[in-house]
Amino acid sequence: MNLLKWLLIKKLKHPQQKSSGFTLIELLVAMILGVLVITPLLGFMINILDTDRREQVKTNTEQDVKASLEYIKRDLQESVYIYDADGINEIRKRLPKYDKKDTHFPVLVFWKRQFKEKGFNLGTTEKDDAFAYSLVAYYIIKDNNLTWSKAARIGRFQLSDGYGPTDAIKTSTRDKGFQRFSLKGTGDLKTKMNAWQPSSETITNDIVTLTDYIDQTTIDTSKNPAPACPLPPPNTPPAPPIPPMQLIPKYGGSGDVAPTASVNTRGFYVCVDSTNTAAEIYIRGNAIARLQNNNINFDRNQTSANSYFPLSSIRVKGRGFVFTK
Repeated sequence: MNLLKWLLIKKLKHPQQKSSGFTLIELLVAMILGVLVITPLLGFMINILDTDRREQVKTNTEQDVKASLEYIKRDLQESVYIYDADGINEIRKRLPKYDKKDTHFPVLVFWKRQFKEKGFNLGTTEKDDAFAYSLVAYYIIKDNNLTWSKAARIGRFQLSDGYGPTDAIKTSTRDKGFQRFSLKGTGDLKTKMNAWQPSSETITNDIVTLTDYIDQTTIDTSKNPAPACPLPPPNTPPAPPIPPMQLIPKYGGSGDVAPTASVNTRGFYVCVDSTNTAAEIYIRGNAIARLQNNNINFDRNQTSANSYFPLSSIRVKGRGFVFTK
């Protein structure tokens, strides 16, 4: 009995050490549970960020399209004459980049009377406003320039007359290659405007990019068919019939008004009524090109992706006019 008592006392004086920490199995189980919980949360977070990014590029592209239309509208409101498809067919060879027809197409070309605030000096302190005619052209461009996206872009070209109180000053402020249209000779206004020629000087003005990420998808009868201009409203006799607006570019046509190769796209096109100095401008952006470099073409059959190609349009009427006998 004394022996048992002694052993019990010894046992109480020297208790067994308790193990601290986790076993390897416990750590593995905790890691597996952590992965099972964190992975779905991380995937959910990535999905939210990707969705937000996609919605943001849609918004940015739509805003760029509308801003471009607004800029063109303000520019076109100063026009005195807008070239229709017949006119583009006549003067394209006299415009810049004619040697690059497969990558540059002048969609919207017009003459405008531009206001020059305090354009020239009347004396040592006084200045007077001036007006000058300018030839303006908006191009659809699709080339391999690495500065820009793999989508198309819209560029603006302007050739302006000089202004000032003397011929010498007018000459010094005139763009090289500029020559004003002539209203002399026979024929109607359209015939005279289509006969425009630049001067003998080499044109040095370049095309400046207005906006990038314009739809570059080439015309396809099933996936991306060519557009058409709206029909004119019916007239009431004895009023003369209203002529239809002319589509530029002339898809499927021939001559210089027909687009070729990479510019055979409906990312930027217009419908023009030269008689009334009016035009409808259509621009379709390409938001997918902001996200990836491949598979960026429009396909009307893929309705879920069509929201990445925002289309906007605007109708503009020029405030000026050109009078000819």
